[in-house]
Amino acid sequence: MDFKAEYKDKLRTADEAVKTVKSGDWVDYSVGLAFPQLLDAALAKRKDELEDVKIRGHLIMQPIQAVECDPEREHFIYNSWHCSGYERKLCDRGLCNYIPMIYRNVGPYYTKYLDVNVAMMAVPPMDDHGYFNFSVNNSIARETLDKADIIILEINEALPRVYGGFDELIHISEVDMIVEGAHDPLPTLASPAATDVDQAIAKIVVEQLVDGSTIQLGIGGMPNAIGQMIAKSDLKDLGMHTEMLVDAYLDMYKAGRITNKKKTINRYKGMFGFAIGSQDLYDWANENPGVVTAPISYINDPDVIKQHDNFVSINNCIAVDLYGQICAESGGTRHISGTGGQLDFLTGAFQSKGGKAFICMTSSFTDKQGNLQSRFKPTFSDGSIVTDPRSQAFYLVTEYGIANLAGRSAWERTEMLIGLAHPQHRDELIKAAEAQKIWRNSNKR
Repeated sequence: MDFKAEYKDKLRTADEAVKTVKSGDWVDYSVGLAFPQLLDAALAKRKDELEDVKIRGHLIMQPIQAVECDPEREHFIYNSWHCSGYERKLCDRGLCNYIPMIYRNVGPYYTKYLDVNVAMMAVPPMDDHGYFNFSVNNSIARETLDKADIIILEINEALPRVYGGFDELIHISEVDMIVEGAHDPLPTLASPAATDVDQAIAKIVVEQLVDGSTIQLGIGGMPNAIGQMIAKSDLKDLGMHTEMLVDAYLDMYKAGRITNKKKTINRYKGMFGFAIGSQDLYDWANENPGVVTAPISYINDPDVIKQHDNFVSINNCIAVDLYGQICAESGGTRHISGTGGQLDFLTGAFQSKGGKAFICMTSSFTDKQGNLQSRFKPTFSDGSIVTDPRSQAFYLVTEYGIANLAGRSAWERTEMLIGLAHPQHRDELIKAAEAQKIWRNSNKR
């Protein structure tokens, strides 16, 4: 077959391609670096011709023109599976709605329940065999494209090609239209500098790890700080199995900590679902047989995770109540990020032989008025969303120590949690626990 001729036959301008979108359609923009910048700009130009076009995406790093051009949301309604910093600001402006999910289930949501009228995705150039690679944006790509009535691919030559075991590509024969054009440099995400408190928490977690552990790091400064401390440790033969590939893995690899040789499954392969980080990270993933992508429905499956002995899940959160409920996605009713894969990895790590699941947070924070506020709450009466139920709260870490809540009664976990709080807030929390009848008279004050 002449794939180049088929490619040429399907080539369109962005303006021509978006004419397939109709009022009332569901349009998918994919994840992160797969954001179709040219198609989005062309769709925004059609604003006055369309109404009630619903768009899905997540972790998009740059401005979405279809959103920015329509502040009244009369034409385009944007929805996110997991908010980047930019999408969080859209939520604050009332221009983005979060879609509740558990990440491992999002692919099956498409397969079983959702409609996709038009799917748009940025990909690297086609190879000689007629395939387009999903690059660092595997995530839910295959399930989304399989459900789409119309598939439009936008070629971004800056995207790396990433190897995968399955479902990391799509063939030209499955594609309806292709768009080419100039792109901005790939968005990058800098790793924030670790604070002294971050370092204290990282030290506690790293002391819990053993040689040969397989590591998952969540999104945020805290997991990155822990990854960087692992890179400076003397741990050996660590493995990688993570939904999000971040720069801390590159730090660990360069330091000789990651070899993947002790992994129980997928030996010598560091597995991930999508990547956002530095250009160096994207270069590391490019055609690297040791850095392999797979769909989130596989990466985040607890039945897959648990097959790794000594699996370690490291994530962060925003707040914890005295019952052990964990909030990692909102500040009260203000949406921050999303559930993501945190609950997936808590579940899988618990089931792993020798596995441990850590949720990390600073004990307190300083508000805009300069007041020190506790991250431990008597209850989530402010509307904070429970990401992890109290029944799946395991290791919790602050700068004041570590507690394993598994199997602990209400009064036991209350005592343990208050011991992790900032000393300034402990008496107030004890009074709340007494009022809630979850504090024993024998508990030490």
